[in-house]
Amino acid sequence: MSTNPVSAALRSGLFTRTVGKRILYFQELSSTMDEAARQAEDGAEEGTVVVAEIQHAGRGRFGRTWVSTTGNLYLSVVFRPTPSLLAQLNVVAGVAVVRAIRKTTGLSPRIKWPNDVLVGGKKVAGILVETVAEGSEVCYSVVGIGINITLGDAQIAALNGQATGLEQAAGRTVARAGVLRQLLMDLDSLYLQSAAGKSPQPEWQALLETLGQRIQVTWRDETWVGRAEGVDSTGNLLLRLADGNLVTMTAGDVSLNGPGA
Repeated sequence: MSTNPVSAALRSGLFTRTVGKRILYFQELSSTMDEAARQAEDGAEEGTVVVAEIQHAGRGRFGRTWVSTTGNLYLSVVFRPTPSLLAQLNVVAGVAVVRAIRKTTGLSPRIKWPNDVLVGGKKVAGILVETVAEGSEVCYSVVGIGINITLGDAQIAALNGQATGLEQAAGRTVARAGVLRQLLMDLDSLYLQSAAGKSPQPEWQALLETLGQRIQVTWRDETWVGRAEGVDSTGNLLLRLADGNLVTMTAGDVSLNGPGA
């Protein structure tokens, strides 16, 4: 771990109550998720942020590798939510990422259920929530966020053109520290509002590109095809199948254009 001008600049302009009171900066890590979990196990206070320039074993949902080259944003935040607030963490993070990107770039991101942030249909950010609990008691949760600030042509090609960076989408230089600072402030305000009973669920639902579309959802070894009708109060997807049945999807990979669309 080291001090860094980026983290110093962040603290000087960061106005938060919980998120970012402590920021740990690393040049290299296996994963910010792993380091944040280690910090949480050691008693780190809620709102502790772990930032890394490079991750050697960054991961997304279902243990997939997250390409983690220098110049982008990789961070994880320690939360100690109540069980009811735990259900809102993914929603809080999704809205915070969208708000931060919109405010700092002027772009208009959308969300692909459950936790991919898209610009122009291409992924610019991903969110991962991992929780440790004992029975009904939440010990801690770690929210990991990766945002592509800039991607080279080779990286975009390696990702089959399905991802982009904020600089590519905006057509200009984007200040990484500015995006991070805004993100932490939005995370802080949305988390505190949710704790006070004001959920960002309506805003999150309005941002969902998935809703109203015919989609394919894959979860483990099963696949469902239908129309995304809505989400429930905890963010689960409501999928109307061809036979008329309505099923609740708690997780899965979504293809926005299912067969027969």
